[in-house]
Amino acid sequence: MRLLVITPHLSPDTAPTGVVVSRIVGEFAAAGHDIHVVTSLPWYREHRVEEGWRGRFLRRGVEGSASVVRLQPFAGRKERLVGRALGFAAFSGAAALAAVAARGPFDAVMALSPPLTLGPAGWIAARRHRCPLVLNVQDVFPDVAIEVEAITSPRAIRAFRSLERFSYRRSDAVTVLSDELAANVAGKLSGSSGDPLVRVIPNFVDTETIRPLDRDTAYRSELGLGDRTVVMYAGNLGHSQPLGIIVEAARHHRDRDDIAYVINGGGVAAAELSRVARDLPNLTVVGYQPAERVPEVLATADVHVVALRRGLSASSVPSKMYSILAAGRPLIASVDEGSEVARVVGEAGAGVAVPPEDAGAFIAAVEELAGDAAARATMGTSGRAWAQQWASPRSVAEAHMRLIGELL
Repeated sequence: MRLLVITPHLSPDTAPTGVVVSRIVGEFAAAGHDIHVVTSLPWYREHRVEEGWRGRFLRRGVEGSASVVRLQPFAGRKERLVGRALGFAAFSGAAALAAVAARGPFDAVMALSPPLTLGPAGWIAARRHRCPLVLNVQDVFPDVAIEVEAITSPRAIRAFRSLERFSYRRSDAVTVLSDELAANVAGKLSGSSGDPLVRVIPNFVDTETIRPLDRDTAYRSELGLGDRTVVMYAGNLGHSQPLGIIVEAARHHRDRDDIAYVINGGGVAAAELSRVARDLPNLTVVGYQPAERVPEVLATADVHVVALRRGLSASSVPSKMYSILAAGRPLIASVDEGSEVARVVGEAGAGVAVPPEDAGAFIAAVEELAGDAAARATMGTSGRAWAQQWASPRSVAEAHMRLIGELL
């Protein structure tokens, strides 16, 4: 089977989407399929093309067992929404041209969203190559942006909603990460003719690369964390993450010498969090670490945090949850009750779920886990076992291939 994949990121880019797609592509190739990828030059870490990749608009090559075309991402600063939207549109246009020019035939096209503009790009490519389109939705856009008020213009909201419906209706199948996201998408298709299949296929975690390691890491030493119980958030520092609860917890525990907080990542909130941390000796804010250090970063924490603003569970499932489980560490999930994250935490016995944006409940959960090393170990072991059973790369890739087989 020949498959054309259009994705905003691919390793060595450090975006979570890139990690997921890279491994799925690898599993497709390992199963004997012929894979062609259209993606961007690596840019996610600093929102500019990385050293060693600059100077050319387009690069072609073979990476692993897949042929890859990499394009200029037109990346803009994260806090400038209009600039980012224009950049995504420009990249998607270039990706559509590259996908149309790819030498067929192909049995299917898989496009990833966000950015939502890759939906039309995938549709154009699928029309050109006369094959089905599978739209893989990692976050339901523009719902997240509207919920956090990153988009407030009624005209812009109507435009994005129209683009969203166009992308879904021009797809033969839409894959999402949870039942909540499936209900969200299906609700927007209600009443339309020729509805696409909507299928839940969760993201995976590489349980071979990310595994339980000793907590006494070089990273812990670099940050001067000593033997304190480390509560860590690692990931995007954006509009969707209510990281104020971590700041409030650090303030509450500033006189305790046994608990330390670490926020590890980048995004629009990074500068403000760094400023606040200067007045809190028990809060450390650091930037993204290289991809090869991710297992070490995850092992450094005794407790991890997954946080989403209230109402976002129907639009987003943080993929970092699976990595935390694979690392054998418990987590505190500050998320909507009944959400996919809360369900997994409960089902796996891997931590504690608390209401979103509730600093008091979050602080109580920190104190509960910080004071019980045995419970943390049990939760970590249970989460690891769940990840190994339910979120393997091979099972996720096979689910995608079964779906494509149905479409054919």
